[in-house]
Order: sequence, then C-alpha cells, then structure tokens
Amino acid sequence: MQFNSYDFIFYFMPLTVLLYFFGNKVNPVVGKAVIIISSVIFYSLGRIEMLSYIGVSILINYFSVLLIKKLSIRNRVVMAFPIVINVGLLLYFKYLNFAITNINLFYGKEYPLREIILPLGISFYTFQQIAYVVATERGELKNNDLMDYLAYILYFPKLVMGPIVDPVDFISQIGEGDRKKPNVKNITVGIKLFSLGLIKKVLIADTFAKAVSWAYQNIDATTAMDCVLLVLFYTFEIYFDFSGYSDMAVGVSSMLNIDLPMNFNSPYKAVSIRDFWKRWHMSLTGFLTKYVYIPLGGSRRGKAFTYINTVIVFLVSGLWHGANWTFILWGLLHGVLSCIDRTFDKYEEKIFLPMRWLGTFILVSILWLLFSSETVEQWQAILLKILLMQNTTISDGMINSFKIVESQFIYNMLHMKYLPENMRGLEMTLFTLGAAITSFIPENNLKNRERLGLTSMVLASVAFVWGVLCLGSESIFVYFGF
Repeated sequence: MQFNSYDFIFYFMPLTVLLYFFGNKVNPVVGKAVIIISSVIFYSLGRIEMLSYIGVSILINYFSVLLIKKLSIRNRVVMAFPIVINVGLLLYFKYLNFAITNINLFYGKEYPLREIILPLGISFYTFQQIAYVVATERGELKNNDLMDYLAYILYFPKLVMGPIVDPVDFISQIGEGDRKKPNVKNITVGIKLFSLGLIKKVLIADTFAKAVSWAYQNIDATTAMDCVLLVLFYTFEIYFDFSGYSDMAVGVSSMLNIDLPMNFNSPYKAVSIRDFWKRWHMSLTGFLTKYVYIPLGGSRRGKAFTYINTVIVFLVSGLWHGANWTFILWGLLHGVLSCIDRTFDKYEEKIFLPMRWLGTFILVSILWLLFSSETVEQWQAILLKILLMQNTTISDGMINSFKIVESQFIYNMLHMKYLPENMRGLEMTLFTLGAAITSFIPENNLKNRERLGLTSMVLASVAFVWGVLCLGSESIFVYFGF
C-alpha cells in the first residue's frame, strides 16, 4: 500500500487514527498493538511475501539486544554481531547479483544470477535495526519492551521510505501519556502536511516523471535541448516525489501525536554541496554521520583522514541507494565535491552568493542525471549531447507530457482556450516555473507546519481535493525500491 492511494487516504489512514486513540483509551498496550497490527497490514498490502524477511530481521535483532541487555554486555565485538548480520542481509539482497554480474564481466566467468526479490523497505528498516542495537549497547534505552521495539521498527509512516528515526526519541514519544489522547491541533497540522505532500507527488512529481520517462524511452531521438530539460525535470521530479512522501509521512504521524524528524530543508537553496547534504534527506545524513563518519574518527584525526572518512560516508550512501555503478559514482563524486568544498571554503565565501547557488544547483542536477541513468555510459552520452548543443528544438513528446486534464478545465473556465493553441509549451513552462518558485522561495512545509491561518488551510484544502482528483492509477515513489 502507498500513501497516494484511495484505500490509504479514505480507509486505512482514518481508521488507524481512530483505532489508535480508542485503543489507548482502553489501555496503552492496546494502542501500541493497533500501531503494530496496522503496520503489518500496511506492509503486507505492499508485498505480503516479504513479511518473512522482515520477521527474520526482527527475531535476530531482538534476540541480540535481549542478550546484550541480559548479560550487561558493553562490548563492541558483541554489538558487531547483529550489525554484521543486518549489513550481510542487506548486501545479499541488494548486491549479490550486482557482484556476480561484475565478476562475470571482469573475469570472463558465467556464474548464473540468483532469483532474488528485494524486500520492501530493507534499506530503511536495516538502518533502524542498527540504530536500535547501538542504542541498547550504549545504555540509551531504559528497557527493551517488545511492544515498543515492534512499534519502532514497523511504524508504517516511516517503515518503507523513512525518515530514519532515533529509537530513543520514538519510544519516549510513544510512551508519553499526553500523546495518547487525540490532539485537534496535531490532527489539523497532519492533514495540512499530508495534503501538501500529496499534491507534490501526484500533480508535480508525477507530471515531471512523465517527461523524464518519455526522454529515457526515446533517448536516441532526443535533442540537446530535450536533454537539458531532462536534467532539470528529473531534479524537480525526485525532490517533489521524495519530499512529498516525507511530508505525507510526517503528516500521518502528526495525527497520531508522534513527531518524525524533518527530512528536507529547502535543499535547492543550498550554496555548496556540503550545504546541500545538510538540507537533503537529513535523516540519512544524520544516521551516516552518527554511525559511520564519527566512528571512523570524523574530523579528529587530521585533514587527510577527514577527507577519507567523508568519501567513505558518501560511498556508503551511494551503495545504500542501489546496486549500480551509477549510484557508486554518484556517491563518490558527492564525496569528492564535499572535500573540495571543505578545502576551499574560505575562498568560496568570497564568491557572489547567487553564483554559488547557481553552481551548486547545476552540479546537483548533473549528478541527479547520473542517479537516474541506467549506466554511466548513458549519463556520459547525455552530457556530451548537451555540450555539443547541435539541436536546440524541444520535441513534441517532451512538451505533450505536461498536458493534463486539469489544465484544459482551467482554460475553459477562464475562457482562455486560445492560450495553449497559440503558445507552444505553455503548460511545460508553467509547471517548470511553479516548481522553481516552490523550490527556491518559500520556507519548508515543516517549518510552517503550525501556521494554520485561513490562507494556509484553504491552500491545503485545494491541495487535498486536487490531489485526490489526480490520483487515477497509483504511481510508485522514486525511493520505493530502495
């Protein structure tokens, strides 16, 4: 099940909220049981055959933390055991066939590929398991109650695509008495955030996705200008897709009185690559900093090790995103650019700020193209076509991707049907301007979450209605496969 579906919006979400608070009224344990059961149902409706995999992960990790707690073990070697298993399972499911393919390619072997189905959300719940094990070993959790643990791991708003949550913070919230009663303000905030996230996904991200899909399906026939737009449109698609999901996740969780961390802080306002990663997928950045960068020594061992540790963290990030050389190179290049930022930070500060912003946005967009490409060679070919700029026309297929039913309705209502007939690419231009304005100017939705004035609520209402009307067929989120 996904957030952008009729079943979730009209049945699953409201029913879960009602049952959760009713269960808490009966007994707090019943409320937690509602969270756990509803999360299992949510996950099962995505891929029911994957329940066994997450079940094995839960058994291994919970048994391990009980052993650590029971024996009062504060030993990193013992703690490493469940972490190695977690990472091993992730490597097996995500990277075994990738490794076999490359062994066959580089060594001329013919090892057969395995029939492996990637468990839904494995990248996210694996990191959550590691965070729980480490928190137990460090003595940060007062107890390891089974219900608390299951609620933390399975909590459906963040189970499949994050954000990645600190176990101490989550479990403390779910145990607070004041959070067990419905809060009108939190429910209102939640509906607002969910509505704004929904319109981001189904109207903005999905429309850009059509253009991106057309470009990749016709990549040999695309013009240089089509490729320029492909870079820009995927940059907007992935932001509005993942940011939209994160807003929806925080919104649903707010209705349940549980605060999830902010995952995005206007990342396309960044003026350096390092600044970008302080704003993009912030929960992942925080996790990798806490559990990879700092244990490696962080910046405490001199410049050379600081740069090495930075590159390692970004390589881990690239591998975490997927089993493809495009992801590995994407992570490596972000790591190298972050090191360059750190080296020339004082000089960069003297550059005209808009130029720093523009340079950062261009670099991020070029690397997003690598992220979305099937191969490194395809990425290089697209960039070469852009550099040569031999054809500046925009193909009809690219333009037609932005023709949606709603725009025709608006033209008819305003008696302006002549506009699209006389202005080629009008809808594409409007979508691009709208996406740019939304990305570059206003504050992040979560920073404005408690602004519940008439204007914001009317906007949220329009977003909800329009978003529901846009649903049609359920579309997949970009990060759904990670």
